[in-house]
Amino acid sequence: MDGGKVAGSAAEASPETAATPTPANGVDLEKTVQYKGGVTPFVIMVCLVAAIGGSIFGYDIGISGGVTSMDPFLETFFPAVYGKKKQQSEGNYCRYDSQVLSAYVSSLYLAGLAGSLAAGPATRRRGRRASIIFGGLCYATGAALGATAAKLPVIVFGRIFLGFGIGFGNQAVPLYLSEMAPAHLRGGLSVMFQLATTVAIFSANMINYGTEKIRPWGWRLSLALAAAPAILMAAGGLFLPDTPNSLVARGHHSSARAVLEKIRGTPAVDAEFRDMVDALVVAALMPAFQILTGINAVLFYAPMLFQSMGFTGNASLYSSVVTGAVLVMSTVVSVFTVDRWGRRPLLIAGGIQMIVCQVIVAVVLGLKFGNGEQLSKGFSVVVVAAICLFVAAFGWSWGPLGWTVPSEIFPLETRSAGQSITVAVNLLFTFAFAQSFLSLLCMLKFGAFLFFAGWVAAMTAFVVLFLPETKGVPIEEMEVVWRNHWFWKKFLYSHSTVAAADEA
Repeated sequence: MDGGKVAGSAAEASPETAATPTPANGVDLEKTVQYKGGVTPFVIMVCLVAAIGGSIFGYDIGISGGVTSMDPFLETFFPAVYGKKKQQSEGNYCRYDSQVLSAYVSSLYLAGLAGSLAAGPATRRRGRRASIIFGGLCYATGAALGATAAKLPVIVFGRIFLGFGIGFGNQAVPLYLSEMAPAHLRGGLSVMFQLATTVAIFSANMINYGTEKIRPWGWRLSLALAAAPAILMAAGGLFLPDTPNSLVARGHHSSARAVLEKIRGTPAVDAEFRDMVDALVVAALMPAFQILTGINAVLFYAPMLFQSMGFTGNASLYSSVVTGAVLVMSTVVSVFTVDRWGRRPLLIAGGIQMIVCQVIVAVVLGLKFGNGEQLSKGFSVVVVAAICLFVAAFGWSWGPLGWTVPSEIFPLETRSAGQSITVAVNLLFTFAFAQSFLSLLCMLKFGAFLFFAGWVAAMTAFVVLFLPETKGVPIEEMEVVWRNHWFWKKFLYSHSTVAAADEA
């Protein structure tokens, strides 16, 4: 790979090159246009099957908040929280403040962190496909344990299995999608992971809305249905090929070329195949920032959050259903814009919109809510509208791109390890958030939204200054992007430097 070569002017380019959109950051256009093939029925099929992996993550985010707000569930496993909720003795912000309840919720993400660390070497040595299947089986086991549990240790044990499933799925699926997709459509197809996540969140909210009325065992049905996407993920994985990149890394060159020809729909894959064979801080910060937007305050604890704001009973579940629907629709927007507008514009615009919405919520709650008061109907509408706009901004920006960007920035040699770092950081911050948010809400009250707005401002500044654009860049050419970035090039050796060192 010639990292030092930069495309010439439009006047010097060949007709084929001139008609091709110019990738960012000095990537060799002549090499890029040699990548043949497009969206074939096969690549659509494998991406759809693999994207189901996103649904197991989303289903738990959507289902957990609803289940933990249901009275029969609390009465069975957390009677102390149930008592505080009924007596309303802790005020609006603190009625769910319980480290035991938080530990139940966050245990999944701690297990997911361990699972993602184990998934890195497993995905590298056994391939992406094997990790997808294993993740689906673990998650289905956890769903079965959760739905049948009668004691707290059993249901926590089930969440540990769910966590391992998510750890393996979140590590392997975005990697699989980014390696299977053609370069010019990689962003949109990779967003399928987040789209599946958001559809699952919305579905879980709808399920909770219905099962809350089925007493006393409706919560068991909510937990049991988690097995459905997990079984689809494991069964679908049996019919998936491994990615050409993974096969090359394990020395199976002939099989890799055969798969590449099949997914591209053409035997003219020499240029792309050569780059696969030749073949950061961002990987840690992107998933950390994704959680620090505060999105889990809405998605993860939505029913409890809305109840804390004064919405009662089914109204809180209904509000969370609305936010789930907004998230799905906004993620669809990202599918159709990420490869047209690029990653940076979406992240920056989404960050600004989220900051504005969080400040509005904080101001309304600070002025009109607290000390046992309830929001008026008019201000309740303002809060729900601001939260929906916040969720929409996340849905078309940091939600999908928090997974897409890290999955496409690594060279082949470190891609599996890099994705493990991304998933591990995401789950570590999700664990910390799940364990601390209810106490944070109790302590900071409306200030919690200003806390997250500050983080969104910091991460938006990070994108402006330090995140290079990856739109249209072949995944095998990402090293060139870093070498041409004003800041990151200081930490990379150029090819000429390496060659001089070798000659010496």
